[in-house]
Amino acid sequence: MNGSDGSLSATLAGVANTLNSNATRAASEAGQVLTAVPGQQQALLLLVGAHRVLGDAAAARAVLESMADKQPQLASVHYELGLLLGGEGHRGKAIKHLSRVVELEPNHPAAWRALGMQLALEGDAAGAGRAFARQVRLSVKELKLLEDATAGSEEDVAKAENMLRQCLAINPTDVLAMRMLAQRETWLGRYREAASLLHHALRIAPDYAEARQDYAFVLQQEMKWQDAIGQLDIILSGDPDNAACLSFKAWNLLMLGEFDAAFALFDAVRPGMENELSYWVNYGHALRTVGRREEAIGAYRKCLELDPGFGLIWWSLANLKTYRFSDSNIASMEAELQREDLPDEHRCHIEFALGKAREDARAFAASFEHYHRGNSVRRRRILHNPGELTSRVAKSKALFTREFFRARAGLGCASPDPIFIVGMPRAGSTLIEQILASHSAIEGTMELPDIPAIVADLRNRKAGLGYPEIVAELDGATLRALGEHYLELTRYQRKLDRPYFTDKAPLNFQHVGLIHLILPNAKIIDARRHPLGCCFSGYKQCFQMGSMPHTYDLAEIARYYRNYVELMAHFDAVLPGRVHRVFHESMVENPEVETRRLLAYCGVPFEPACLRFYESNRAVRTSSSEQVRRPISAEGVESWKSYEPWLQPMIAELGDVLDVYPSVPAF
Repeated sequence: MNGSDGSLSATLAGVANTLNSNATRAASEAGQVLTAVPGQQQALLLLVGAHRVLGDAAAARAVLESMADKQPQLASVHYELGLLLGGEGHRGKAIKHLSRVVELEPNHPAAWRALGMQLALEGDAAGAGRAFARQVRLSVKELKLLEDATAGSEEDVAKAENMLRQCLAINPTDVLAMRMLAQRETWLGRYREAASLLHHALRIAPDYAEARQDYAFVLQQEMKWQDAIGQLDIILSGDPDNAACLSFKAWNLLMLGEFDAAFALFDAVRPGMENELSYWVNYGHALRTVGRREEAIGAYRKCLELDPGFGLIWWSLANLKTYRFSDSNIASMEAELQREDLPDEHRCHIEFALGKAREDARAFAASFEHYHRGNSVRRRRILHNPGELTSRVAKSKALFTREFFRARAGLGCASPDPIFIVGMPRAGSTLIEQILASHSAIEGTMELPDIPAIVADLRNRKAGLGYPEIVAELDGATLRALGEHYLELTRYQRKLDRPYFTDKAPLNFQHVGLIHLILPNAKIIDARRHPLGCCFSGYKQCFQMGSMPHTYDLAEIARYYRNYVELMAHFDAVLPGRVHRVFHESMVENPEVETRRLLAYCGVPFEPACLRFYESNRAVRTSSSEQVRRPISAEGVESWKSYEPWLQPMIAELGDVLDVYPSVPAF
């Protein structure tokens, strides 16, 4: 290190990044900086942060006390020392240093909060009250600045994010900045990044309940419901009557299939949550999941009484598919769109809801315009590389050859239990799942997150070797262990003790090669629908933020469909007969013929109940829940034709995949 500003800044940035993953290494690197540049403030704070993460409070305190003596004007030093002393129970000394912080920096909300906590522990209720009041005023101001920035232009959003990252570069243990940056990442649908930030904040400040609740929400969005409950239980251990956390826990129990426990909890907390929007949102979704449609509508209407601009609820009503908006509903939504202060996410959901309302009224030009606006709002917010899947398809085709599979025949876990339903979203996969789940030998679960979790773990195993290339490195024992691990991960969803179960995560089509290797006896069903019917249905579906980033642009969703068809055609060629394909149009036209073929592929005898799938009272945790509670209908199969004049970008991108459907072109 030559000590130049550029070199030093780069080195310190590297140490700050390392702190998130390897605190021991970060401490060593910060020490090297201090050897070269004695007394460098940011390096000292990074060293302290590393010691705190490692649990070496004595070393952290020694560094801070030395800095406080030599540079008493540095508020950040007194802040860190005050936090550390408070954590060790030295309240008098902590109050002294934290008081010095707010003397030097009166607008430091986290310092006021920490000071308030120490004063409260000392019994100074009046002083604590003043400190907390100051902290709340300042925090609200900071959060409002961030909210304003994220509601503004892309340039404003980038400035807000840069501001937070600079705060963390200067003070890497600023948990308030971590939480605010995590909220920004959550807003963008970047849940993995948000989870990392919040996990790190909680290692530093385990009592930061607000950050822990944010962490639980992010884990829920990642479909890690058991982990989310674990975080909520930590909060509830100190605040057992926290109705918001209990309501939140109820939703996660529902997603784990614990329906009785979930509704018992919803009922228990309702008296204290009558006017809480979050309760009625979760409760409405829960009621819809178990088929209590009218009660779900009632819960959604309660939400709109509390906040008529809450776009998610208007979309939730539209997403019932069978709900029809009244003229007054439409007028209310249009009025909300006129608000200049309406957040983008609410605007997006209302545009999609109005698209559905105008579609039901057969006003297709107006309907398409609303769908287009909603997609445009969402597309601006997401980071999506349309070429990523194209690249993965090329790599998969190069790796997964006949010879590759032949060399690994007989490896993996021999269990025949899983039935994977893959394909594009909105292609009829929920209908297939409902038919199969009506069979006495098959349990329907949901879109399980476990194959993507295994893929994420594989990506992290060996630096420089990506996915799917790393699959070539896996030996027979590892392939078998991964199959067994998948069965263990999914066990919590199996409640009925049936021999087979479904995993209806459509984007698992990207991982057919891996699935075949780790579970060679599992069934794989490809749900396919007409290219324009499937793509446009995806375009007008407002998916959860971050889950289907390819669906917000006509050309991008068509390119994605084309990549999907190409990859599945490759597996048809190298693994003939391995994948059973169900064309949605054929299922609608000849349900008994297609159902018998489907059951024969799964190795189970035909049962008439599978044709009466709509009589099942099982919970359905997808956007098609209402549709599969009715008999099969041709309604909607060709609904895309009403929008054909506006679908030219989609048609052009699909090319010969559209021209030869249901056959596939030679890629």
